Amino acid sequence: MGGVKRVSTATAADATGTGTGAARSPGSAGSAGANLEMLRSHNAALVLGLLRDAGAEGISRLELAERTGLTPQAVSKITARLREQGLAAEAGRRASTGGKPRTVLRLVPEAGHAVGVHLDRDELRVVLVDLDGAVVGERCEELDLGAGAEAVLGAVCGAVRGVAGRLGRGTGAAEGGAGTGSGALAGVGSLVGVGVALPGPLDHAHGVLHRVTGFPEWDGFPLRDALTERLGVPVVVDKDTNAAALGLAAGGEEGAAGGSFAYLHLGTGLGAGLVIGGTVHRGARTGAGEFGHQVIQLDGPLCECGNRGCVEVLCLGAVARGDVAEAARVLGVAAGNLVGLLDIDVVLLGGRTVAGAPEAYVRGVGEVLGARARREGVRGGAVPVRVAPRGERVVAEGAAQLLLAPLFGRGVG
Repeated sequence: MGGVKRVSTATAADATGTGTGAARSPGSAGSAGANLEMLRSHNAALVLGLLRDAGAEGISRLELAERTGLTPQAVSKITARLREQGLAAEAGRRASTGGKPRTVLRLVPEAGHAVGVHLDRDELRVVLVDLDGAVVGERCEELDLGAGAEAVLGAVCGAVRGVAGRLGRGTGAAEGGAGTGSGALAGVGSLVGVGVALPGPLDHAHGVLHRVTGFPEWDGFPLRDALTERLGVPVVVDKDTNAAALGLAAGGEEGAAGGSFAYLHLGTGLGAGLVIGGTVHRGARTGAGEFGHQVIQLDGPLCECGNRGCVEVLCLGAVARGDVAEAARVLGVAAGNLVGLLDIDVVLLGGRTVAGAPEAYVRGVGEVLGARARREGVRGGAVPVRVAPRGERVVAEGAAQLLLAPLFGRGVG
């Protein structure tokens, strides 16, 4: 795959401006240009995030300055540029305590879109979302991850073109590379890029797959670059659990404001997405969250990863036997280990297997965590357990946030 062309990922919309709340980037005078770009993007992300939070009612420039710590002049420059780009618009006027009424601004959700791809072992789900994260297009079809790279890439590109094609072509936010296939999407309407989420392990930083459990033939495959070449727009690749966790954090779930949660995904496999301090924890080598392959039974059944007694093989084995209570108990034991190790605030459950019996899994995992909390005398009681919102689209929607969340400075580790 050495001939795959690399295309750099576009940065978030930026604008000039300084103030007491501006980000300070370390570096020497020789890197001043790069640091200024980081400063601009950070400040614009602060403003965009507040515009999105304000919703249709909007927010005034004075309020933006107060909440970001930027000067009013800096906010005026940033919002002027956002309006020029079509990302912000007037939302009316609001009475002030003195002087003329204040103009309020709002985000324009339709000014930008991202495609989220959930590439599972046996299914492909693709969604198109706007800047608010609302799903405006979706496709779902069967897929065999073991069918070979060309077949899988063809299916992904076809589905992406199918949902993105409704945007039309124009001079919007999509400014990827030229692309080389007939399906290149560069310049398509307001498309920011494509996020792809699939089972790990993988290298998020470089978009390269490792030995996906059950599909060793993908080991070392440069998925990000292969899709970038075919689609001609920025592509980001991450684990399904990380993408879901990012989407939940960006959407204001627990952990988004500096807290922590674990998203446990039980579907064709088992993994975890971790949000700590409000950001996704991927680890130094982007390998965090291989939750399903912690060993809890030394002489247990052989797992496809090569170990014995992994949580995944025990849990999925119980699912295959129709023993939901046992599957939930095993999941609860593993969740208890995670809670004890990281002292997280809440456990969220998701994935198609959980969707089949959500109450049973919440009850089973909760009982194990409750018993552990009582034994240990945990102050405040057991960590709460809930089903994650957004159902079976949680991973695909989170994959789209791999592109959108950086624009708003949300949940990015």
